[in-house]
Amino acid sequence: MRFSAKTLAAALATSVSAFVVAAPFALMSSSAAGTNPLPAVTPVDPAPRGAWSQTAVQDLVAEAHASLGEGMDPAAYDIAGLLAVADGTDTTEIDRRANALALALADDYANGLIRQRSRYDWHIEAPAMDRMQLAGGLRHAVAVGGVRPWLRSLLPQDPRYVALRHAYATSGDAAVRDRLRVNLERWRWMPRTLGEDHIYVNVPSYTLAVVDNGQAVSQYTVVVGSPRTPTPQLALQASAIVVNPSWTVPESIARKGMGAGFQRISTGGYTRYVQAPGPRNALGKFKIDMPNPHAIYLHDTPSKALFARDSRAFSHGCIRVKDIDRLAAELVATDDGAEATLERAAAGATTRTVTLDRKLPVYLVYFTADVDANGQLTLLEDPYGRDARVLQDLSPAKRMADKAAAPTKA
Repeated sequence: MRFSAKTLAAALATSVSAFVVAAPFALMSSSAAGTNPLPAVTPVDPAPRGAWSQTAVQDLVAEAHASLGEGMDPAAYDIAGLLAVADGTDTTEIDRRANALALALADDYANGLIRQRSRYDWHIEAPAMDRMQLAGGLRHAVAVGGVRPWLRSLLPQDPRYVALRHAYATSGDAAVRDRLRVNLERWRWMPRTLGEDHIYVNVPSYTLAVVDNGQAVSQYTVVVGSPRTPTPQLALQASAIVVNPSWTVPESIARKGMGAGFQRISTGGYTRYVQAPGPRNALGKFKIDMPNPHAIYLHDTPSKALFARDSRAFSHGCIRVKDIDRLAAELVATDDGAEATLERAAAGATTRTVTLDRKLPVYLVYFTADVDANGQLTLLEDPYGRDARVLQDLSPAKRMADKAAAPTKA
């Protein structure tokens, strides 16, 4: 098998322009955009010896160069090593180098470049594709002549990612491109589908969006955690609405001292402070429960003046929602009899829990470049100062150390 250097050079020239993508479009889920989930694959070795055709190698080289348009560095992949043997007859070496390059690129597309994400308080666990799964997908892609489409399918298909990628390809401002590169990477940390219906809270935008059938149908102003007590990035499930909630004070707050209006409860050598329901309760009239070990939830607040601020990072980590009564009604609108139950509970002073008929996914994300419901790109402030750290960690040296420290997936 011989490869024409002239043919490969032509493929490279084509790939330089290949990463320019369609313009931003309106918000919808990845499934609404026509993206199908990747099929389950049986763990197998990569392609058999001699399986990489000239076309497959050309497609792989072109896609490796096109990774530039994803905010990635093509130099991180051994393109030169593959090209060095591409004109030879050693099919074993061609296959070895092509498999290695393809799996490295697939791993980064599917799982992101940075693996140690908890350092940014990012705890959204997207289903990872391990090397054996990727090897199975690669084997099939090589066999059917679909290496490049398979690699592209591993990237986020969410329209917000597509819009950021378009902006990255067209922006001439280095600082803006750095911002976009950081946020493209954050999207690679996300699940590949968020679901047709979900709640999307973006901390830097200080907003909460309700997404119904793939479309953002309403938006709420929110207050998020302060830089000292930041809101962590989580994927949760809203399960119930608590009307007239009490507030059990987190230990981190209680250590600073408690004022009047809190009940001190001591059991088993442990003391906790509880604030009874009422107009001065820190959670206000409503709490939307989302069970999680971080004790983070959506809630009302008596401190409504903060909603008028442009920058709204003031809470102890939870999300305070303006007009949460309207949000609560929206969440139970399709639950039989729940809206009337909610209204009766709100008219009283007794704590009452209204369980949602269907749990709703809630994503607490951190994107300093995002797309609004109209598909318009917005560059946002970085309230927790995380962009510079992510940008630094995207460097090749930091990436190698990051991957070496990450747990190995079988």
